[in-house]
Amino acid sequence: MAHSTADGNMVWVSGSGAVLLIFLSHMTSALEVPLDPKVLEGLPQPPTITLQSPKDYIFDPRENIVIHCEAKGKPHPFFSWTRNGTHFDVEKDSKVLMKPGSGTLVIDISGEKAEAYEGTYQCTAHNDHGTAVSNNFVIRQSRSPLWSKERNDAITVQRGVSLVLQCRPPAGLPPPLILWMDNNLQKLPLDQRVSQALNGDLYFANVLPEDTRSDYICYARFPHTRTIQQKQPISVTVLDNRPEGEHRPGFMLPLGPASTQMVLRGETLVLECIAEGLPTPEISWQKDGGELISSRISLHNFKKMLKISEVNEADAGDYRCTATNKLGTAHHVIKVTVKAAPFWISAPRNLILAPNETGIVTCRVNGEPKPQISWFVNGVPIANAPEDKSRKVEDDTVILSSVQSGSSAVYQCNASNEFGYLMANAFVSVLAEPPRVLTPPNQVYQVITNNPALLHCSSFGSPLPTITWFKDSQTSVKDGDQYVIHENGTLEIHVAQPLNSGKYTCIATNNLGIKENHVFLEVKEPTRILKQPEYKVVQRGMSAVFECKVKHDHSLVPTMTWLKDNAELPEDGRFAVETDRLNIKDVTSEDEGTYTCIVNTTLDRDSASAMLTVVEATPTPAIVYEKPDPPTDLELTDQTDRSVQLTWIPGDDHNSPTQKFLIQYEDLLHQPGTWNNLTDVVGTSTTAQLNLSPFVYYSFRVLALNHVGYSDPSQPSRQYRTNPAAPDENPSDVQVVGTEPGSLVISWTQLTGLQSNGPGLEYKVQWRQKDTDTDWSSQNVANDSKFIMTGTPTFVPFEIKVQAINDYGSGPEPELVVGYSGEDLPLSAPESIQVMVNNGTLAEVHWEPVSPNSVRGKLQGYKVFYWRERGLHETEEEKDHKEQVLMFSGNRSEGRLPGLQPYSLYKLFIKVFNSKGDGPPSPNKTFETPEGVPGSPSFLNIVSSSLDSITLEWGPPKNSNGRLAGYTLKYQAVNNTNEVGPAKYMNFLANETRITLGNLNASMLYKFYLSAKTIKGSGHIITEEGFTVMDTAVPSRQVDIATQGWFIGLMCAIALLILVLLIVCFIKRNKGGKYPVKEKEEAHQDPEIQPMKEDDGTFGEYSDTEDHKPLKGSRTPSNGTVRRDESDDSLVDYGEGGDGQFNEDGSFIGQYSGKKEKDTHEGNESSEAPSPVNAMNSFV
Repeated sequence: MAHSTADGNMVWVSGSGAVLLIFLSHMTSALEVPLDPKVLEGLPQPPTITLQSPKDYIFDPRENIVIHCEAKGKPHPFFSWTRNGTHFDVEKDSKVLMKPGSGTLVIDISGEKAEAYEGTYQCTAHNDHGTAVSNNFVIRQSRSPLWSKERNDAITVQRGVSLVLQCRPPAGLPPPLILWMDNNLQKLPLDQRVSQALNGDLYFANVLPEDTRSDYICYARFPHTRTIQQKQPISVTVLDNRPEGEHRPGFMLPLGPASTQMVLRGETLVLECIAEGLPTPEISWQKDGGELISSRISLHNFKKMLKISEVNEADAGDYRCTATNKLGTAHHVIKVTVKAAPFWISAPRNLILAPNETGIVTCRVNGEPKPQISWFVNGVPIANAPEDKSRKVEDDTVILSSVQSGSSAVYQCNASNEFGYLMANAFVSVLAEPPRVLTPPNQVYQVITNNPALLHCSSFGSPLPTITWFKDSQTSVKDGDQYVIHENGTLEIHVAQPLNSGKYTCIATNNLGIKENHVFLEVKEPTRILKQPEYKVVQRGMSAVFECKVKHDHSLVPTMTWLKDNAELPEDGRFAVETDRLNIKDVTSEDEGTYTCIVNTTLDRDSASAMLTVVEATPTPAIVYEKPDPPTDLELTDQTDRSVQLTWIPGDDHNSPTQKFLIQYEDLLHQPGTWNNLTDVVGTSTTAQLNLSPFVYYSFRVLALNHVGYSDPSQPSRQYRTNPAAPDENPSDVQVVGTEPGSLVISWTQLTGLQSNGPGLEYKVQWRQKDTDTDWSSQNVANDSKFIMTGTPTFVPFEIKVQAINDYGSGPEPELVVGYSGEDLPLSAPESIQVMVNNGTLAEVHWEPVSPNSVRGKLQGYKVFYWRERGLHETEEEKDHKEQVLMFSGNRSEGRLPGLQPYSLYKLFIKVFNSKGDGPPSPNKTFETPEGVPGSPSFLNIVSSSLDSITLEWGPPKNSNGRLAGYTLKYQAVNNTNEVGPAKYMNFLANETRITLGNLNASMLYKFYLSAKTIKGSGHIITEEGFTVMDTAVPSRQVDIATQGWFIGLMCAIALLILVLLIVCFIKRNKGGKYPVKEKEEAHQDPEIQPMKEDDGTFGEYSDTEDHKPLKGSRTPSNGTVRRDESDDSLVDYGEGGDGQFNEDGSFIGQYSGKKEKDTHEGNESSEAPSPVNAMNSFV
């Protein structure tokens, strides 16, 4: 068990006896011997060193030497000293004074040689119960020796070389601070090129002409004596006649490739690397096998110095500094070792034991090298001390067994190695004291509701008293949600309620007696301002009234104070403070500001503020509508386990009546910080009966609603805790799913903290196989929303119940849920498969369903897998079978297979499937489809065409769907208006794939339709279009002539000439007789009229190809010629109704011949159409 020590530390003790704990008052957490004089009277305590000087003391010879040594104990200790290991008789030296009641020495060294008092001192504190000793104090005088006389030779160097100016200061105590300055005491600038080392020397990586000067002076400042000494100036001259060239870096400090350095744990490691080189090198640092990233690591002196503070063992290792310039790099490795002076792991602690108890004193230290531990008792080596059979020393531990009264002592532990030592005192005090209660009796504690209450029971005794508490002398108070009993005996009530008021008794007990003390707790109602002052806008000269109505505990006397702008009210008779209001008469502009009402009691306070605005007299302002102010003064009454009544005072509605009040709650136990809507009441009500749930820490607030909106929430009510109870409901949404064979997953939606009704919420899962007489099995599940059953049969129904339980009972009887255990793959395949082929593309398949037991799960349906092996006209199977799958849901025994290919061999098999997957396949079933109509021919191409023929070529269909019987070709002409002519049909044998169609019209578009056929009929049609060839005499530009301007002009001229010709003919006819053209030609031998060629009947001169073009819109043969009519009548004959031809636009295209009668051979020849111009000329 734990013991307190006089210096506030704790020690653990083993043994059969009880251990004494000594308590302070409730104001401190440290546990030590009480300072109450009544307790201290007659209470023994061995000495304890409380204050001492540092181990190393360097004094200024101009001041007195003060060596501190303070101790406490009962009786008060007396002091003695040793110097250099022998007794130091203070009284015999008139220069040495020991302070009364203390061991502190004051040595007056004025007029004396201070060196006489240098040495090692140690203080000893004694009383009847033991002896405590201090550390050894090494007292030394500070020293600042003079610089040795030396003459510094002037230094001359070439530009670019490195240089070191040595300082070599005298050794002082403590060591001096080194500075390099000039004659004017100005510090010499340091940079990346110029450095001051830790030893005080000044280093130049390379010198420059500006480094020339005669006053390089090293100064040493001694801090204790506050003196400064200087070295003789050094003169440096930098020449530039033979400058040093650029060169690689090299290290000036430290020298060589590697060096070593030792540092003590806890001290600061300082590493430096100074390099020379031109250009000036840059320094960087790395640690082999580690990173230099820590808040303890810093770089100084332009990265030439690395510092690591608070060194520990992990800082040991190889540190590499690298100097770099553009010509290369240089490296130096510093091997760092970390040693350690002794340091505490666990220092020995004071120990207080009762008689016959057993205890231990431990001295746990560490260091490098490992420290040696020496034990002393009352300042004497333990080996030389009187023998004590109850004491046993084991290395760093002293074991004390069955201690007796009068065996108190002070033990010293000294741990040392070559780097230092540690010394610690720990007393062992053997006391036998009955319990005492130090808290004054009948003390009254007053707290405000919902605040914590602390009831103190500070006690003392040896062995350690045990503290117990009772309320009203009957009910035992124990640690729990409401109460906490602290180690020092204080009883804490987290949230005090009025029902916590009453008398409390604390009892301190040990084996030597019992002591009790009574205290009283009064829990008061809080002080609240019910009617707060409101914002006022008052006209100048009128009165302003601020109300401040207060509710408080009847036993507390409140005092009300009014402030203006956080200061006292002005001394003005216009301000009148009444019981619950402030009245300001004849207000002025100076009265504007914030007025605060403060209500104080001895336990709490409340305040509220409002502003006053003073305005000039103005017309009555328009009514302003705002959201209401929040309700105030929330109170809880009529408290039961499941309900409470909440009352409040409405806030200002700001000219809009309150429509309703919304009550919200916060569950501080399960959902702190979240406010939930609980209920609402009409706006005329100020109370609400609230239905509550068990095991909830409620806090309520109220919001008011008017037509503008909701108010801000009210301040929360005091906390109201409902007692735990059994759950009122069970988890919802219970699901039972079998996900794997042999398992069953039961899941549910957990209850919320509000629904739990009490601590220890769990879920009782019960199950049994349905339709059996087996007993229910159950399992409790906590903090989870599912339970997995294993080892179940495959797909069998189970009855499931999930019930909520807590530490206070079970919820209502749960509903029964039925679910099935996990499914497995079906075991068997459908049998007796039959296929009925309806036609070439559709077949029906029938099968015998599998037995329900073999499904081993919920039957989902059947899958029919089928594929085409080959066509019946083919001999080899298809290389890539494209398997198709049709699913038939439910317990089916038949299905249809659409989309089959006629005249094919198919295979299929069937599987049954459940939610887990497919069962085994049935044996393959083969069936054939009958012939059907074929597909369209694979292609239809026009391979050649001429004036009156077109050659077609086609390919057989890809899918003949039967034995191919032949082809049917349909074709017809299409004119330029997309009108089609009569269709012609042709049939071909299956082996025919080419045809030349003759007797076609030239320059005509034809459309072709081709289909293949089997015995089932013709298949799909493929179409193609093509033209017969035009006459090559017609230029390819014929289509474009009609759009040319010259052609349009020519046509207009021809039309005009024909009109004139008709008029002339008409006149001639009216004069009588026929005038053959031949005669007209003979009568008028115009030299422009040329004779026609006898061989072809055309005019020789007008043979330009432009005149041979057909007129726009005319339809002519492809060779551009026009057939000769039965007679070559003259124009006069045509005028009488001859066979002359007009094209569609009425233009004349009749033929003209120079002869009235045809020759026999001319009747079978075609002549070129004459030019209309020539025709016109023939009549002139």
